[in-house]
Amino acid sequence: MPNTRKNRMIHQKTELLAPAGSYESFEAALGAGADAVYVGGAAFGARAYAQNFGKEELLTAIRTAHIHGKKLYLTVNTLLKNRELKEQLFDYLKPYYEAGLDAVIVQDMGVLRFIRRNFPGLPIHASTQMTVTGPEGMKFLEQQGLSRVVTARELSLQEIRAMHEASPIEIEAFIHGALCYSFSGQCLMSSLLGGRSGNRGRCAQPCRLPYRTGLHPQKLEGDQVCPLSLKDICTIDILPEILEAGVMSLKIEGRMKQPRYTAGVTEIYRKYLDLYLENGPEKYQVEEGDRQFLLDIFNRGGSCGGYFHQQNGPSMMAFSNEKKTAETAGELKKCKENIRGELMLYPENPAVLEVSCRGRRVSVSLGEVQYAMKQPVEEARVRQQMEKLGNTEFQWKKLEIHMGDSVFLPMKTLNELRREALEQLEQKLTEPYERDPAFCLEDSESCRNTGSRNGRLPIYVSCEKKEQALKLAENTEIQGMYLSFDAMKACMERGVQNRKELYLALPHMVRGKAPDDYLSCAGQWLKEGMKGFLVRNPEGYAILKEQGWSKLCVADHSLYTWNDEAVRFWREEGIFRNTVPLELNEKEIRHRDNTGSELVVYGYLPLMISAQCIRKNRYRCDRQEGMSYLKDRYEKVFPAVCFCHPWKTEATEKQELCYNIIYNSIPLGLLKEKEQVERLGVQSLRLAFTMEEPEEAAGILENFLDVYYRDGRPAAGEFTKGHFKRGAE
Repeated sequence: MPNTRKNRMIHQKTELLAPAGSYESFEAALGAGADAVYVGGAAFGARAYAQNFGKEELLTAIRTAHIHGKKLYLTVNTLLKNRELKEQLFDYLKPYYEAGLDAVIVQDMGVLRFIRRNFPGLPIHASTQMTVTGPEGMKFLEQQGLSRVVTARELSLQEIRAMHEASPIEIEAFIHGALCYSFSGQCLMSSLLGGRSGNRGRCAQPCRLPYRTGLHPQKLEGDQVCPLSLKDICTIDILPEILEAGVMSLKIEGRMKQPRYTAGVTEIYRKYLDLYLENGPEKYQVEEGDRQFLLDIFNRGGSCGGYFHQQNGPSMMAFSNEKKTAETAGELKKCKENIRGELMLYPENPAVLEVSCRGRRVSVSLGEVQYAMKQPVEEARVRQQMEKLGNTEFQWKKLEIHMGDSVFLPMKTLNELRREALEQLEQKLTEPYERDPAFCLEDSESCRNTGSRNGRLPIYVSCEKKEQALKLAENTEIQGMYLSFDAMKACMERGVQNRKELYLALPHMVRGKAPDDYLSCAGQWLKEGMKGFLVRNPEGYAILKEQGWSKLCVADHSLYTWNDEAVRFWREEGIFRNTVPLELNEKEIRHRDNTGSELVVYGYLPLMISAQCIRKNRYRCDRQEGMSYLKDRYEKVFPAVCFCHPWKTEATEKQELCYNIIYNSIPLGLLKEKEQVERLGVQSLRLAFTMEEPEEAAGILENFLDVYYRDGRPAAGEFTKGHFKRGAE
């Protein structure tokens, strides 16, 4: 495609998207040249500690954005509990929907299902919290009716380009601002350690704290650094590459930042986006002063280019986490819409004012113009009065005044005429966005939670290591096993599928195509008796759905089902079992539809899944799937496991995209909670084995079997209850 044509297509679609944590920031974003603004309301936004918008402020912002031909998106990108979704979400969204809200940004599949049913025609964007990592996940969300995907921040330009080529829906990507250490939506660190959930918009940012690190849990006494703190991203130099990869919405992070930050960053990116759109990539060059301005306005140990050209590495890290800000000069600009007007003042006729803007025209007549008995009104005085637009959204581009001779009209009448015309013009500009009233439609499917079950609950185990799997496969009392590829291969060769249900566990983070033999082996194993799959993110599920295997899938806890709407979403997809989310407490689980659910009762819970690698960033990369450790200020030690070869095919390529999982310092263990667990109405239980040695895993399993199946006493051990008692804020 010739550059001129390609550039024209990009120009038609490109959007500069700015953040606003307050109404002042919203005005600053528009004034600095944003095409759209994303904001949080009083609830359900992933920045609960931002100032956010009250109801009337948000309605005003929607109207103001539309007066200027801009868009406003609302974040509803947290996970909702049953009561919130059933009792609050409809009333919360209804006024914004009717006022013409341009889109909602969502994480929760239950929220997605609810909005599709109750707010038809409202565009839905997949939040970066949904962890969309590839083209199959993109196509899956297209099938669900979403109009846009906010990609995971960790994706390369090559991965984004593949998504763009796979689906016509829009791609939004972060181009400036803070980077999370964990894949967004896959971080439970703040939640499990402090009760403040990132999935609820209340992250306490433990990733910005200092830790001691090491390669052995007993040797962590060196200097403290901030090994989980990333530099902010700045992509001003590679903006053309991002656009040409298929990104149409350029997203600036910063709803917690001040208005001057919003204005300053937006203005710079507006300048260079326009430069690119007008001249193409050939003349694109960033001035050093502008690059320095972006660094000065806020930086955390410098800045980096993000993951667009880099998989991970120490150059992306702000090990000292020193934040630097500078005051920016200048007044915040207010966006004003140019209007044209024609005022007609002729004696014995009404005063008439016609005003137009962007093809919309209104005409207002008021009062009666009189002949002047003494001193006629001069045109200069009339113009002076009419140009008093004050704090409105408008400014005169041109005002024509036609007057008869010897005219008199009270200034009050002119004020009323101007005010009425501008109000009608506002209505004319905003009414195309407004929608008919919404009515809440009840879900026809009722909750089928039956409470406690007769007989013992089936117990499954998941194994990250082949050696664990081979040892636990000897146990005759477990119902089934979730296994990595290498463990599945070993178990299938020994005929374990003839004695137990076996499920192939996909990587925790699926990126790129599966290795050539992965799906073919899976297909053969299904013929030989393998039961199905354990899926952990949208991309993994979508790959299996493409193969026709959606009805053979168990959804892990990371495919969140906090509420019954989400449970039903996945049930309608064909998934036959889900996993109870790790952040719900006993009461919340009890009020959830658990008829097809499995509860994790043991395991080192994942705090973070990250494209970064502590071992590589602090020491060196040896591609040996080793471990590293963190020690916090309370002397708790957290293991970090390197998944250098996530597909576990034992024939991996060098370019395979690795990740780290940081686990909690002690495992979850619901040994003493047997009676409460059995009253939840779940379908099955799971013990999740990660780092344990085979004999240790066998002993733990035996202890749980003794308690849950033989009414035995819990053996001594240090466990956490996770959120089973306290829940997430």
